[in-house]
Amino acid sequence: MYTQLADWHGPGPWILLIPLVWIAVVFLVVVVLRRAVWRRRGYGYGCAFGYGHGAGPAAEHPLAVLGRRYAEGDIDAEEYRAKRAVLSEPHRDDAPGGGAK
Repeated sequence: MYTQLADWHGPGPWILLIPLVWIAVVFLVVVVLRRAVWRRRGYGYGCAFGYGHGAGPAAEHPLAVLGRRYAEGDIDAEEYRAKRAVLSEPHRDDAPGGGAK
C-alpha cells in the first residue's frame, strides 16, 4: 500500500475542469433567468441605465387602464361597461357579419 501512495502524482490537470463546470452552471442559470423571468418583468439590456427595452407603464393591460380611468372619473359607468364588454369578448379572426366563403 505504501508503494501506491508513492506513485500517486496528485489530481493532474483535469482538476481545472471543476471550476470551469461551475462557471458554466452559473452562466446557464443567468441566461435562463434573463430569458424566463427578467424579460417577463420588463428588464432587459440597459434597463439599469434608463434606456432599456423594458415594459414600462405603456405596457399596462387595457382592462387595467380602463378600470383606472373609471376609478378616476374620466368615463362613466355606461361607457366603462361598453368598453369592458368589447375588451373582454373573445378574439375572432373572421370579419363581422361574414361567413365562410
